Amino acid sequence: MLTIIIDTIVILFLLWNATLIGYRDKNLTPLVPDETKVFSEKAKSILLTKEGNRKAIILIHGFPSTPALYAYSAKRFFDAGWDVYAPLIPTFGSDPAEFADTTFTQWFNYLCTYYEKLRTTYPTLHVLGTSMGGLLTLKLGEKYCNTPLEPDKIVTIAAPVVYNSLRDKVITDRRFYIMRTVALFTPSIGAKVVDGNPTSDDGNEEWVGYGGLFVRAGMSLVHAMKEVRKNLGSITCPLFAIQDVNDGTVPFKNLGIIQRENGSRDFRKLETTMGKFKHKRHALLLYRSIQQSLTDTIIEFLDDKERQNGQT
Repeated sequence: MLTIIIDTIVILFLLWNATLIGYRDKNLTPLVPDETKVFSEKAKSILLTKEGNRKAIILIHGFPSTPALYAYSAKRFFDAGWDVYAPLIPTFGSDPAEFADTTFTQWFNYLCTYYEKLRTTYPTLHVLGTSMGGLLTLKLGEKYCNTPLEPDKIVTIAAPVVYNSLRDKVITDRRFYIMRTVALFTPSIGAKVVDGNPTSDDGNEEWVGYGGLFVRAGMSLVHAMKEVRKNLGSITCPLFAIQDVNDGTVPFKNLGIIQRENGSRDFRKLETTMGKFKHKRHALLLYRSIQQSLTDTIIEFLDDKERQNGQT
């Protein structure tokens, strides 16, 4: 009898952690931008505009990253004719302790306000996101596609829509199975700022963000994936999904899930295959070996007049 009780407790413990049943984001306070607190000038928002321009692109950074990963591509998009907005999501780039207790709901609500303002300003507006930024981009598409505020086109790079799933045979990090319990006691473990990575190569030396484990913020991010995946079919606007087959951060199977379950009237995907580098082949637009050709490909997709609005 005691064995049965212990086994039941263990099973319930694992289910409570793994499924996040009953979880809700508690911190819903609207985020207010304040870039005077950033730990590096490179972490600040990238804003490139030209008076009279009628088209723009929003670039959304990842977790726990900053707009620095778009330093190259932002200039390329601007030179190609778009106004560029790569916002630093508030609390990202600040003291790690300030960021550690924020939630996906706060990040998304901030971006909705940011997006809606630009959507009413520009006749043409695209959105591109990397990693967590890709997840946020998908959710923006789910909210605004088939509405008057629909984005013209969206692009995702290494977007996660599933974290650990036995059904999908996707395991991103086994530590997650106890993280909900850990989060009861601490918001983060070993949190620190990272302003450059000298042990890396191929442009990843310029990565700017955080190191360590952000337990509570990460749990909020993982919880959001389930709803975004469930609503992928509501994305009807043109979608270009990109990921490297050897991505060491987000399992590559995520790209296949996005491909199968989205409802875009013009869906394209790109599977890149990078060589061996001292990085995880994840933040693709940061890497010198691929950023030029990949940016060219994205510009071609965004500027392809013949396939706009589902035309062939």
